[in-house]
Amino acid sequence: MILNKMYFSATGTSKKVIDEIGNRLLKNIDILKGDTIDFTSPSVREKAISFSEDDIVLVGIPVYAGRVPNILLKYLNSIKGKSSKAIPVVLYGNRNYDDALLELNDRLIDNGFDVIAAGSFIGEHSFSYTLAKDRPDTSDLSIARDFADAIYSKIKNNIDKELNIKGSRPYRKYYIPKDKEKKPVDIRKVTPKTDENCIDCKICSEVCPMGSIDYEDVSVLNNICIKCGACIKKCPKNSKYFDDEGYLRHKRELEDEFKKRREPELFI
Repeated sequence: MILNKMYFSATGTSKKVIDEIGNRLLKNIDILKGDTIDFTSPSVREKAISFSEDDIVLVGIPVYAGRVPNILLKYLNSIKGKSSKAIPVVLYGNRNYDDALLELNDRLIDNGFDVIAAGSFIGEHSFSYTLAKDRPDTSDLSIARDFADAIYSKIKNNIDKELNIKGSRPYRKYYIPKDKEKKPVDIRKVTPKTDENCIDCKICSEVCPMGSIDYEDVSVLNNICIKCGACIKKCPKNSKYFDDEGYLRHKRELEDEFKKRREPELFI
């Protein structure tokens, strides 16, 4: 069996969980190391990929508004399996993963994979430095290792058990923030600003998963912003920021209403 790791991880949290699960699985002598595909970069998402029946594919993505990010749907549909084993994992910012894990599961099954396990994990929210701060933490990573051990046991013992992944079909609509009058607020067109402390290091342009931040003038956005937080959290001078009031209100709402610690949920 060959283990392949795949992830979209703009701020590194999904990667951290996938690496922990994957590295634990690779401690078993009969599981060999395959490819690691970081499809955070837009250029990587231009290439379709396929797997054989000998492959295990560990796939990690973030949750956006309770669903699989729509900007990843085309690429996910280009990943093909041939009765390949798959393990979908979603990572969310402590609000809820809603239908994202079920949706990723369904995409993989439709593309020829045999889903043998699935899990949701928590990471620091892309909008915030306080919501799920520093997660995945040591407890999360311990659970990830236990999850890997349970997956290996299932494979080794050839256990065929149907998964009962949480979620709804048809999938619910993307979660929409609301204003003080409880009216929907559309933050899709909100874009980051750049302040005078910018040193033009180009990091924000290099880490943008949409390739949207202009390399020559990093204050310019040439394409959509998905609010992944990469340019803000990786800026060495804290020069990137959002100032849209609808966005900021939603950020405060998330931080106030979803403080209670959520725990990973595993399906195996």
